[in-house]
Amino acid sequence: MTTSPTTALDPQRVQRRTVFLLSASQLLSGIGNGATLSIGSLLAVELSGSEAWAGSITTVLTLAAAIAALPLARLAEARGRRVGLVTGLVAAMVGALLFIVAVMTRSFPILVLGAALLGLGTAANLQARFAAVDLAEPERRGRSLSTVVWAITIGAVAGPNLIQPGAAVGQALGLPPIAGPFVFSAGGLLLASVLLFVGLRPDPLLLSRRLATAAKDSGGPPPRGTVASGLRAVGSSRQAVLSLAAVVAAHGVMVAVMSMTPLHLQQLVAGSHAGHHRGSTNDTDALVVIGLTISLHIAGMFALSPLWGWLTDKAGRLQTIAIGHGMLLLAVFIAGLGQDQPALVTAGLVLLGLGWSAATIAGSTLLAESVSPDARVTVQGVSDTLMGAAGAVGGATSGLLLAWIGYTGLNVASSVVVAAVLVLALATTIRGRASVSTN
Repeated sequence: MTTSPTTALDPQRVQRRTVFLLSASQLLSGIGNGATLSIGSLLAVELSGSEAWAGSITTVLTLAAAIAALPLARLAEARGRRVGLVTGLVAAMVGALLFIVAVMTRSFPILVLGAALLGLGTAANLQARFAAVDLAEPERRGRSLSTVVWAITIGAVAGPNLIQPGAAVGQALGLPPIAGPFVFSAGGLLLASVLLFVGLRPDPLLLSRRLATAAKDSGGPPPRGTVASGLRAVGSSRQAVLSLAAVVAAHGVMVAVMSMTPLHLQQLVAGSHAGHHRGSTNDTDALVVIGLTISLHIAGMFALSPLWGWLTDKAGRLQTIAIGHGMLLLAVFIAGLGQDQPALVTAGLVLLGLGWSAATIAGSTLLAESVSPDARVTVQGVSDTLMGAAGAVGGATSGLLLAWIGYTGLNVASSVVVAAVLVLALATTIRGRASVSTN
């Protein structure tokens, strides 16, 4: 009797190696997102000459991530996770280089194009968390997913604080100082791409399918995924509907509040009454406060991911979703009511990151196990598409809301969305307990 290559592999050994590689690539690619989030809105104002475009970079980045999510999922279905992830990261590397070109040429359209390509990297990073559960045992899915999410912490937190080191690198390379951080971004994305292209073999998704086929002694290629088929799969499960609502709402609110916070803090710290030019990148004090705030926010998004993964596996998916949205609700009230105090705004942004992390990890884990295996990759792509769309809507409307009802009003409006999902999560939890007790 011969042993096939599939049966000769130890799936859990491959799983451990996969999580390690995905985590390492997240760490490296996180630098790109961190730099873009902290500097993007300021560059948009400076290169466009209007504060009306302050949210454009975040909007374009998140919209591109939404548009790219399903095509990257289809690519993963056809060619495996490795090809899908590397494609997104290489596109993002080109986007980081275009940011440098935009600063050098003072071109706002090139800046927007760079943001769009960086959005493909965001889509790839989001799908990396699902790759972590392709081979994971059910009782460890939350922890595997959260480990990959956590790994982005170092790079993402470092990104906003690369303004001053980046300036030195930019000057050494003959570039404008503000372009320097994107040299680090491009380098990190290049290393992440090479790491996954070389190391992610065997592919976790393709291996999981071969194992499933061998177990059933049957099976064929998965059906071609579409948004409609993904939504039908979600609609067949009440828990899938809740998990999708949880991750989409959390992402939309997080992007809306986070994207306008740098501009709000710049105006608050610099003060237009002191004669500072609003939207300038020359106010060092404002940039330091912005960099610190965004760094702490991103730390909140990723640093405690292992805790939320553990809680997801131990306390339950629904309970952790409720905790996440409860923290989001508290976050927007603290940031909104404390809008005149940078310390309270920062505290609100930290809680915003923590709530997003808990809701996203628990929601993503629940979503992955609430639909059939054949529909799973498509549903994951649809989830990321809708997350990106919610982020794009949040980024696009946040500037208008900031101008119309102020920073406090923006946070209050966000609280309505969060409260709706929190009520749904609590109702689903109570209904589930009642069903268990009845049986």
